[in-house]
Amino acid sequence: MPAESTSDPGIPDESASGPPGGAGDRRGERGTRRRALLVAVWLAVGILVLGGTGLGYLYAKLNGNIKSVDIDQALGAHRPQKIDNGSENILVLGSDTRSGGNRALGGGTDDGSARSDTAMIVHIYQGHKRAAVVSVPRDTLVDRPRCTDAKGVTHPAAAGSMFNEAYSVGGAVCVVKTVESITGIRMDHYLEVDFAGFRKLIDDLGGVRVTTTKDIDDKSSHLDLKAGTHTLDGRQALGLVRTRHGVGDGSDLGRIQLQQAFVKALVDRVRHIGVLTDPTRLVDLADTATKAVTTDSDLASVKALASFANGLKGIGPAHMTMVTMPVRYDRADPNRVVTARAEARLVWDALRNDEPIPASATKGTATGEAGGVVAAP
Repeated sequence: MPAESTSDPGIPDESASGPPGGAGDRRGERGTRRRALLVAVWLAVGILVLGGTGLGYLYAKLNGNIKSVDIDQALGAHRPQKIDNGSENILVLGSDTRSGGNRALGGGTDDGSARSDTAMIVHIYQGHKRAAVVSVPRDTLVDRPRCTDAKGVTHPAAAGSMFNEAYSVGGAVCVVKTVESITGIRMDHYLEVDFAGFRKLIDDLGGVRVTTTKDIDDKSSHLDLKAGTHTLDGRQALGLVRTRHGVGDGSDLGRIQLQQAFVKALVDRVRHIGVLTDPTRLVDLADTATKAVTTDSDLASVKALASFANGLKGIGPAHMTMVTMPVRYDRADPNRVVTARAEARLVWDALRNDEPIPASATKGTATGEAGGVVAAP
């Protein structure tokens, strides 16, 4: 992370952008990501316990499941400075690759293309007792830097490109490079989960119970739910966290609120089935989870993931701040958002200096309205 810089590299000046709203979308997405992170922590700790009981063959199998990308080697030395003060920054990504098991889930053709459907920057403060999560709306128009893809093809920089296109252009490396360009903050780790893995994880859990207060009918996300209480299987759960047109104003920002409600219900489900006291269930979940993730090279083992998760065990919901990257609606296209430069600078400066994100950073910026779903007890 660069020290003491007050500039915001890669963030266009959007001070004259479209209509402002509130910050409810930030709180929604924050809660979602926080609880998803805690689920991953519990699973990783359980895996560590298994490894310590002599199940070496399982440990090796789970290690073999994990895919990784060498971000450090790919990006080289031209990156924001890493500050060695005990804090860490992790880019967490949900991808919607349209090939293989994800084809039907993404609703596209089997062309192998992919975009980042969900992105968040997780900042672990020094001492690992507190965390901040900053969600990046996928429809944000950003200045994407030049990227080289996995085949060695270099793609030129692009101004006003949708954030989630960085993944389809150059994969994980390009997303990390784009985030570092936008924020001026070095990402210490990268963690990605795909749609197919998410769906199977929910199925392995036996479904997740939620209550909808409104009917939801969205053919794009294959979701049709009447108002009431439902136990969602993996396909339905995926439809719920992806729906944009079934509720509210149809925006990416509004969908964040649905994700928050669902993950609250997911965490409740994980806590009540007792995965850490059910070895068979734990093995199934660990196998699914490790198959679903792609990490940076430093986290590409069960031992590394478990050690990382152990370091986060003391961070509970009360010790996490969740925000969405400050944005405003694009005046040229209300379906797109642009970075609110001044407010975003407050966020990045706070993380860069390992300080709390000020409340003023999220005031008067864009929001989406969703509603319609509450987590069932």
